[in-house]
Amino acid sequence: MTEQPDTTVRELADIPAVEVISRAAMMLMSAAAEKLGLGEPDPDTSPHRDLDEARRLITALAGLVTSSVEYFGPHAGPYRDGLQSLQRAFRESSAHPDEPGKGPGEKYTGPVH
Repeated sequence: MTEQPDTTVRELADIPAVEVISRAAMMLMSAAAEKLGLGEPDPDTSPHRDLDEARRLITALAGLVTSSVEYFGPHAGPYRDGLQSLQRAFRESSAHPDEPGKGPGEKYTGPVH
């Protein structure tokens, strides 16, 4: 018996660029939220909390969203809002918050208060 090809798998070349960018942004958002402990009832006690890792993910997300905003069209707002929410959550989670403009990704987005 011959195996049937898996029709649910798409070739990367067939996926529009904006979809690849969107998926990358969503993965960065989700990973940053986990590293901030936002998946737990009490983020302060989350076993996944790692602010150093969260900073890196948020900065990467900020660079991606800022450089790709023109491709998101009407969906740009939710990506920006999600990014700002993560930046605020990071600031609130920090024992010693960064100065405005020095937080994760703020060199790309400007200060987040």
